[in-house]
Amino acid sequence: MARTTTPGTPALMRAINDRAGLEILLDRQPLSRIQLAELSSVSKPTASQMVRRLENAGLVTTVGKVSSTSGPATSLYGVRADRVLGVAIDVRADRSLARVVDAVGGDHPTAETARAVGTAATAGAELRAAVEAACQAADVDVDSVQAISVGLQASVSPRDDRLYLPHRLDFWPTTGTRALLEAELGWAVELHNDANLAAVAERAAGAGRGAESFALLWLGGGLGFAVDIGGRILNGSRGAAGEIGQLRLPGEAIGQGGAVVLDDALDRSVLVAMADRHGIRAAPGELADALRDHPARIGLFAELAPRVALAIPSALAVLDPELVILGGPIGAAGGTLLASLVEECVAREVGSTPTVVCAGVTDDPVLAGARHLLTGVIRSRLLDAAGSHVPG
Repeated sequence: MARTTTPGTPALMRAINDRAGLEILLDRQPLSRIQLAELSSVSKPTASQMVRRLENAGLVTTVGKVSSTSGPATSLYGVRADRVLGVAIDVRADRSLARVVDAVGGDHPTAETARAVGTAATAGAELRAAVEAACQAADVDVDSVQAISVGLQASVSPRDDRLYLPHRLDFWPTTGTRALLEAELGWAVELHNDANLAAVAERAAGAGRGAESFALLWLGGGLGFAVDIGGRILNGSRGAAGEIGQLRLPGEAIGQGGAVVLDDALDRSVLVAMADRHGIRAAPGELADALRDHPARIGLFAELAPRVALAIPSALAVLDPELVILGGPIGAAGGTLLASLVEECVAREVGSTPTVVCAGVTDDPVLAGARHLLTGVIRSRLLDAAGSHVPG
């Protein structure tokens, strides 16, 4: 249990200083005691005491030395990145990808595990296997994991802790999901729609950085849609904002009779069949890679662009975003070529259009978004530890 400190006491001031010092190290490490004193506006003796307490608490360690012309080498300090860890997980239709996340942005490898099948499969067992594989790949202790952030091909409602449209999560609980997983696993659990996490990654380090608002259309491995307004993801009351797959369309929009839904126009099997007609033959999971350099890709994208454009006018009418970003495996494979073709199609239909661009984050964007959110959780836990270990 965290220790409390009485307002106005030396113990409280030590806790405040230690928390501030650790926060500076998180952002600026490595630092010497003198540098830490200058950045935290405390005296050198106070900075030395701060470092000593943080070292004793296992939060800070010596990470190097810098030589001095006037005396002994000066020690440099950094945060113990292995003290609190998280794991970002992308649960896909056939496999899960997982990567360790630490507070200082360490570059850890991605581990891949097969999706569990059969009556004995459980969501908790699936996530635990992904976490253990990620920790093994990163050569870290699984006991240091305190939180996980999971991207799912489903609507996630934080309001009532439910999953909606979990068609690829057949053995997952759909009510009380997060609470059940936390009780079983012993970790803090965050559940997010995968397209929303990709949008978080685009805002942090991709095409959405600096935009007032944008919509991200996820193509490939399912159809997804995420909306960012001023840096906030629009979730909706049940977490179902952006679930556009069931929007009804006239069949003639895709050359069929009767009414269809948008999923019918952009389903993974439909994309594979379209590619096959253009002489691009690949399994569903390999289509994006096959498209990148294939000479027939231009013809395929010309046929695909009007279908992709069907998903955009409704978003324009309600949200009027500054940008539309084409993400997902197919969006990334299409690049600027597909983006420009889609923009032309939308302009013909509605007369005006936002700029349509390809995603800027193409390396595991769901993991990148989960990592971005999880880093804040891990840092907060470290800072809380810095403020709670000080003796009264």
